[in-house]
Amino acid sequence: MTHQDLAIRAFHPSDEPGVIQLWQACGLTRRWNDPRKDIARKLTVQSDLFLVGEVDGAIVGSLMGGYDGHRGWINYLAVSPAYQRRNYATALMAAVELKLLDLGCPKINLMIRSGNVAVKGFYDSLGFSQDEVISLGKRLIPDC
Repeated sequence: MTHQDLAIRAFHPSDEPGVIQLWQACGLTRRWNDPRKDIARKLTVQSDLFLVGEVDGAIVGSLMGGYDGHRGWINYLAVSPAYQRRNYATALMAAVELKLLDLGCPKINLMIRSGNVAVKGFYDSLGFSQDEVISLGKRLIPDC
């Protein structure tokens, strides 16, 4: 799939360094989440929902999608700061939405960090709305 000059395709293992660099540039990595382990885990489950966006062969975007049979999930949506405001994130979301629809997925959920209020407007523009839920988490395998 392409969008203007953005080519969207499935992640390849050789993309790992570029994707991690992208996540770091976008402030998505955290010391308690090893991005290499996150990628390795994703490659064992629905790897076709892990997308990258390229411009002239350089990785400038990523999106890690998933579907558990009840809801779709979005993680690691990132566009390089130098390539933002070009609708690349919207194109990545549209691409994964088509894939999720093909799987019969009725709804997508995602979480944004409470400190990342700037991105909420982006998701609002795509039709997302805040659900009245409390997100809880429990780490089963520590990464560090």
